[in-house]
Amino acid sequence: MDSARLVYMANQIARNFAAQGEDAAIAATAQHIRDFWDPRMKAAILAADLSGLEPIARIALAQLKT
Repeated sequence: MDSARLVYMANQIARNFAAQGEDAAIAATAQHIRDFWDPRMKAAILAADLSGLEPIARIALAQLKT
């Protein structure tokens, strides 16, 4: 899958959870990606240029790396 598309999808997820407040949105975004994204998708976005990510999505993905 195209990394630009994955960045777009991660940002959509983060925007969807943003109304919950930053901390909850970060946790929910990370959990959603962990639960619903195929391992290949996760690996691809973690290896991609993440400069296009919004802050909530960026922090959520950083949590997935640990």
